[in-house]
Amino acid sequence: MTGVYNELLDKHIKEMNDAEAILRHSYDKCCRIGARPDLDNDQLESFEALTARFSRLSDLVIQKVLRTISILDLEDSGTVRDRINRAEKKGFIESAEDFVQIRMLRNEIAHEYKSETIFDIFERVLALTPVLMEGVKRISSGVWNTSR
Repeated sequence: MTGVYNELLDKHIKEMNDAEAILRHSYDKCCRIGARPDLDNDQLESFEALTARFSRLSDLVIQKVLRTISILDLEDSGTVRDRINRAEKKGFIESAEDFVQIRMLRNEIAHEYKSETIFDIFERVLALTPVLMEGVKRISSGVWNTSR
């Protein structure tokens, strides 16, 4: 059974790395644009892509990769906060609090309908994307191998 979860983790790691590369492209583009209220439609589209890609990558890391690592470590998957706290203790991420903020922002993105708060979301995504990408780098560099 462990072999199945090892294969699943490898699949999730690949998906995570692919999603990180796509997010990095949007992040670089949006950093050059800058989050501001006078964005034109093409620039807004770029930021919408950034927020969607940020949400997708955060889900891959938290909901798939960290959950599968918990299964391999014979731990109860627990709550999202449990998985994040364990990831920090194991060195997969630097700060549990940052990843809680990433998760909360992901939820806010999924439920945001007010245009007056969208620029705040864009700014926070720009601020937290490097933290998310650093977590991906730590996981991909083999830190997660210690749990296998």
